[in-house]
Amino acid sequence: MTLFRLLTEGTHALERAKAPDAKQDARQLLLAAFHLDMVHFLMNRMQELEENRHNQMSIKLYWEMIDRRCRRCPLQQILGNQEFMGLEFYVNRHVLIPRQDTETLVELVLADMEHRRNGERLVENALLDLCTGSGCIAISLAARGGFQKITITDISKEALKVAERNIRTLLPNWLLSRGEIPWREMFNITEKMVEILQGDLFAALWEDSRKYDVITANPPYIPTAMISVLEPEVREHEPLLALDGAEDGLRYYKRIAAAAGGYLKPGGRIYLEIGFDQGGKVGKLLEFAGYEKIVVHKDLAGKDRVVVAVWPGSEEGWKENQKKLV
Repeated sequence: MTLFRLLTEGTHALERAKAPDAKQDARQLLLAAFHLDMVHFLMNRMQELEENRHNQMSIKLYWEMIDRRCRRCPLQQILGNQEFMGLEFYVNRHVLIPRQDTETLVELVLADMEHRRNGERLVENALLDLCTGSGCIAISLAARGGFQKITITDISKEALKVAERNIRTLLPNWLLSRGEIPWREMFNITEKMVEILQGDLFAALWEDSRKYDVITANPPYIPTAMISVLEPEVREHEPLLALDGAEDGLRYYKRIAAAAGGYLKPGGRIYLEIGFDQGGKVGKLLEFAGYEKIVVHKDLAGKDRVVVAVWPGSEEGWKENQKKLV
């Protein structure tokens, strides 16, 4: 048995299961099972594998992973990781897999911060990330954005376990590599910089009176009727709680628009990821709630992806908008 033969047979199995990108996925699973990089695979792919315990275990693991992929389990869940903004995030079935589309939101926050550093405001220091899931938005902004205090919330206890693992794995090492924290403090970074709260949107904050400079969210936004037509990797393996935006897909945007002003400083900004056809509707919700400078931004594919708005109001203005929206 050779690595090349294993790759060929694995590819054919995935093709029969109609899994997309069969050859590429089979290659990644093979490299993971044998702990190989591409260079060593190419060097040794035609050599007969030695019959030893290590290779037997690797072959067994490879076919177990191929079987999971044939059943359309996402590659990222099988491998346990996904790259996002240059960082490797741990993922499992309890969180949405970070997608490149969401990088658009992170890049917009970073670009706005850079512009405002040179303009009318100093560096923002407080971020609230709703529906955090794997924590990919908050952690990327913590690593690259210079926020001094970050609060993340999610209704799912299991999702927050994933986010906490990513915080402890990724954030200290990133800041340490940049010389921003002493090595002795790297394991205390969660308690000092990131607050993790479980709850339904703003309910997680209880009676917290803090105000934030930036609120971000990638809430559930797929209309319920559309769930059944999603790819099996999504509808059968990613958490329904993070997908289903109710009948019109707008349930969470309505709630966020109604409440977010109470948690933003005057001039604070909100960044919401949206479905490709939701820009106008979400923009109107924010406008009705009293936000200004509302802009819909497109992703790299040219589709509407993020709505950005500025909260100009006061506590009294927020309370009036609450009455209107309720």
